Amino acid sequence: MSASALSDTEFGQFQSWLYQAAGINLSSAKKALVAGRLFKRLKHYELHSYGDYFTLIMSGQRADELQVALDLLTTNETYFFREPKHFDFLRQHVLPSAAPGKTFRVWSAASSSGEEPYSLAMTLAEGLGTTPWDVTASDISTQVLAKARTGHYPLERASNLPQPLLVKYCLKGTGRQEGTFLIDRTLRSRVNFLQVNLNETLPELGEFDVIFLRNVMIYFDQPTKVRVVARLLPKLKPGGYFIVSHSESLNGVSDALKLVAPSIYRKP
Repeated sequence: MSASALSDTEFGQFQSWLYQAAGINLSSAKKALVAGRLFKRLKHYELHSYGDYFTLIMSGQRADELQVALDLLTTNETYFFREPKHFDFLRQHVLPSAAPGKTFRVWSAASSSGEEPYSLAMTLAEGLGTTPWDVTASDISTQVLAKARTGHYPLERASNLPQPLLVKYCLKGTGRQEGTFLIDRTLRSRVNFLQVNLNETLPELGEFDVIFLRNVMIYFDQPTKVRVVARLLPKLKPGGYFIVSHSESLNGVSDALKLVAPSIYRKP
């Protein structure tokens, strides 16, 4: 058996399931990626086909394996201070007008392995002085959330971290941990990680001053984008900011927000 043995029919089964479970629209160009990411699971269970693996995860016999498959197919690459203009905008235009004494709240709604919420936490810690703040970080993948909670990364992941922030908020590994760094415990404690599927009813999270929904809508079709944004908007305070990636837009998705800068929207 080889990883290329994923048939079109089998790929279609995974496509359909992932769309229903997570709203993710897998194009046929992703067939090799699906085959590659799931191949080890076939070997693990000594299965002869991807169809057998699909039957296994759908049978309900191994609920944990369904989550493993979801994790493998939804994990995306990220890095610290990705699309830095968004962090500049927060620092220059949003944080200076934060209400003193009121907790300033940010939601990283597709947090992946934690680089985005920790970048947000550093930005808030630097920019808000004595004003209290917190960061909520969510993702559909339990695997990346477990990694994110540790705040432990290979040192090469620090390449986009400004040196003063690296020194102030990160600990360099020594001995057996050499070649890694750890986000400072105090900063880690201000970030709350939880599993959230944006395609289902959202948990009670309260309201936020800023919501980051970056680099996830590119995987959604138009109807899914509309539903996801409609779910998120009640969680954004009036006057709050909704930020998507530079490769995304809310054009035709929602007219409830006003564009204030490229990829940055505000709730009236």
